[in-house]
Amino acid sequence: MSHIYLTFDDGPDPEFTPRVLDVLARANMHATFFAIGTQARRWPELVRRAAAEGHEIANHSFSHRHPWMMSARSARAEVREGAAVLSEITGHAPNFFRPPHGRMRACMREEAQQGGQKTMLWDLSAIDWGPFGRADKIAERLSRIQGEEVVLMHDGRNEHNKPDELLKVLPQVLVQLSERGLRSRALVKDV
Repeated sequence: MSHIYLTFDDGPDPEFTPRVLDVLARANMHATFFAIGTQARRWPELVRRAAAEGHEIANHSFSHRHPWMMSARSARAEVREGAAVLSEITGHAPNFFRPPHGRMRACMREEAQQGGQKTMLWDLSAIDWGPFGRADKIAERLSRIQGEEVVLMHDGRNEHNKPDELLKVLPQVLVQLSERGLRSRALVKDV
């Protein structure tokens, strides 16, 4: 059996995160949730639930500001403050950081590294957002997952995300992955 790494960004969200957690539980799969600090502060019980169910809680910045639209000082603070909120909720520092919009900045990567976080992007995106975020297209993209890949999806609506479309196909996608001998697990530091 080969592993894959399902990741969910932009939560927690009171409508969609519980539904994603339920789907993962039914499939007996684990994932990594890249949480936004402001969202985690609003719904800490969802962060605690995900952690209690064996999922990794990772840093997706404090407020999801675009990394290229702020000073280096502000960008570093986004990493630090996001990690601080998650540490406060879970009782330990996050192991991973993903920059908003996947837009890398050296100062953010350095700040994450100083905080013990590995910066993690993805290999395949469900593109569960914008005009291409339709259930049929999401399912088609997710059917291409290969072993050891990090997969980007969203459990938070945020601006243009469509977790409602993702959830129409996620249960069946997880069944198909299992049938192909692929199991999702939370990210580990050596990935």
